[in-house]
Amino acid sequence: MSTMEHSYMITSVKLEKQGKKRYLLYAGGEEPILSVHEDIWIKYRLMKGLELTKEQVEEIQEADHKYAAYSLAIAYLGAKPRTKKQMYSYLLRKEFEEHHIQYAIDRLEEERIVDDELYAKQFVQSRVNSALKGRHFIMNELRQRGVSKEASMEAIAELDYESELQAASTLADKKWRSIKGEYADRRRKLQLFIMRRGFPSDIVREVMKMEQFQRAVEEKGEDDGLLLDN
Repeated sequence: MSTMEHSYMITSVKLEKQGKKRYLLYAGGEEPILSVHEDIWIKYRLMKGLELTKEQVEEIQEADHKYAAYSLAIAYLGAKPRTKKQMYSYLLRKEFEEHHIQYAIDRLEEERIVDDELYAKQFVQSRVNSALKGRHFIMNELRQRGVSKEASMEAIAELDYESELQAASTLADKKWRSIKGEYADRRRKLQLFIMRRGFPSDIVREVMKMEQFQRAVEEKGEDDGLLLDN
């Protein structure tokens, strides 16, 4: 019930039936004047008997909207890191207002929960080791995820040659078994395949030398022991 114009006295506080740690605040009427998360309820000490002005009610509503965006962002992260762009797109799909989204992202960055630089470094290693992708392919993936060119290049620069070569070699070995046709045609198809996976030319050349050597051994019928003795 209003004690004066544009002022509200909290007469009761009820936990929402759905749970989710949200509270309904009443001021004498049938409809609540506020619905807030438990953390906002505690922060503003919204107990029975507290008097709020219209401006304070609006301030609390704004704080609750921002907190809702932040909480949903945390849930979205789960066990998987996200970039700022991914987080923005997700919250936008959830129909949060621009300034609420920006608040959530800014807070997540301050808390180092969202960190595009760290994301890029972890992503590069994961894509090379697990997905067997080369640096050019990964660079495009990072840019699509909203990582800046500078952060992407810095992460790529930390990728060591041997790791990338091993990934390309593993990829080539798997692919070679499924390629049909004459030996020269198979080699050409393999080379194009490795290039399309984003590996740089020096890596591709090295892998093709390895494959060429292995095929030559097979064709001559020589074994590893004989080669090691030479």
